[in-house]
Amino acid sequence: MLTFVGLGLYDERSVTVEGQHALRTADRVFAEFYTSKLLGATVEDIEAAHDTEIEVRDRAGVEQDPEDILQAAEEGEAVFATAGDTMISTTHVDLRLRAEERGIDTRVVHAPTAESAASGLTGLQNYRFGKATTLPFDYAHGADGVPASVTNAIDENRERGLHTLVYLDIKVRNDEYMTASHAADLLAEEYGDVLAVVVARAGSPNPLVAADALSELAERAFGDPLHLLVIPGDLHHIEADALSTLAGAPDELLNVE
Repeated sequence: MLTFVGLGLYDERSVTVEGQHALRTADRVFAEFYTSKLLGATVEDIEAAHDTEIEVRDRAGVEQDPEDILQAAEEGEAVFATAGDTMISTTHVDLRLRAEERGIDTRVVHAPTAESAASGLTGLQNYRFGKATTLPFDYAHGADGVPASVTNAIDENRERGLHTLVYLDIKVRNDEYMTASHAADLLAEEYGDVLAVVVARAGSPNPLVAADALSELAERAFGDPLHLLVIPGDLHHIEADALSTLAGAPDELLNVE
């Protein structure tokens, strides 16, 4: 059996009870933290909290040569864990399909994600979000400014009145995390007076939510990572009230449908 376990958003306590049980009863536990990691916990913290030993794999050891993971699942109970949810944003469907092709039973233990937190913390309704996008560091996409893939997603969603979730680039290996202020500065060149919402440290004891024009958010600091941005579309009056009350959005920027 190969069980995919999402570890949640922030620290060793963010996993569900079902996920905790899977970690504690597995014969072997594998994990990857190259796409994201829990900012509030080390691997050692997770191991101590769940009384298990975690074998951390790099990208090649998951995506190119996962033989030891699959063999462990053939021989007993194996867990593959990631921050967030293993099948949302950081998706490992390929590993699950490889297991199924070898006749290995699989299951998924879900956990909170940045996507669900963005809706829950801001008060924006989940079903009113359109296509999400990721804003990369300039050096990561080899060009200046904001890639067309990002602006196209924002523009298409705004035309339909939908919200856009903008994931901000992270380079775990270099311990580098794009800040919301840097992202707002990049986007302000195209959307300077457009309302945006910062979500910082979702899942932690001290999450932050702040709404203002992108040009204003670019001048503010939002503390420790992880950060993300939301570009709202048309707002239901309850969403507008939520952004005003929970995020301090200026009334003149609240576009109520």
